[in-house]
Amino acid sequence: IFDVRLPRILTCAAVGGALAVSGALFQGILLNPLADPYTLGVSAGAGFGASMAILLNLGAVFVSIPLFAFAGACLTLLCVIFLSYSSSNPMAGLSSNNLILSGIIVAAILSAGISFLKFVANEQVAVIIFWLMGSFASKTWMDFYTILCFLCSGTAISLFFARDLNLISLGAKSATSLGVDIRKTMLILLITGSLLAAICVSVSGIIGFVGLLIPHMIRLLTGPDNRKLIPLSLLAGAI
Repeated sequence: IFDVRLPRILTCAAVGGALAVSGALFQGILLNPLADPYTLGVSAGAGFGASMAILLNLGAVFVSIPLFAFAGACLTLLCVIFLSYSSSNPMAGLSSNNLILSGIIVAAILSAGISFLKFVANEQVAVIIFWLMGSFASKTWMDFYTILCFLCSGTAISLFFARDLNLISLGAKSATSLGVDIRKTMLILLITGSLLAAICVSVSGIIGFVGLLIPHMIRLLTGPDNRKLIPLSLLAGAI
C-alpha cells in the first residue's frame, strides 16, 4: 500500500488539483469559458518533447521523458507569448484573442510534428501512443513530491493575485483604473497556469476535461470570486 498504491493515489489527486487550478486561471485570464490548461498548446509541446525522448531511446534514464516533456511545454509557452507580443499594437500584446490564436497555431504545428515522430518511430510508436493517452501507472513518491512543490507554489501565487483576477474580469479599462497592472498580472498568471499544466503532463501524460469542467462546476456553487473559486477547484479537482 505505502510503496505502490499510496503514491499513485496522491499523485492522481495532485495532478487533478493542479489541472483544476490551471483551468480556473486560464478561464479568468482569457475571459473564455472554453479555455483549459491546454489552450496555449502546452499539451502539444509536452507531447512533442516526450515523443522525442522516446524516439531517442532515453526511456532508460530515470527523468528523461518527464524532463523532455516539461522542457517542450515550457518552450511552447515561450513561443506562444512571443507570437502574442508580436502584435502591431503593443497594448494588445497579451490580449486573449492573440494568445488563443497563437496557441492554436503552435499546437497545430506541434501536433503535425508528433504525427511525423510516430511515423518515424516504427516499433516504438506504441510507447508514444501509450504515453500520450495519459496514465498514473508506476508513479512514485518522487512524482508526487515534484507535483506537490509546483502545486503549492502555483496555488499561493494564484491566491495572491486572485483579487486582481477578479478586477480583470470587469474589463481592461476598469481594472487599470482600479490599480491593476494588467500586463504584469496576466504574464505571471499565464506562466503559473502553464507550468502547472506542464508538470502534470510531464508526469501523467495528457489528462483532459478536469481543467475545463471543474472550475465551471465550482463556479455554480461559489460564483465568480476567484478567492473562493481557486482553492475549492483545487479540492474538487483532487477528488
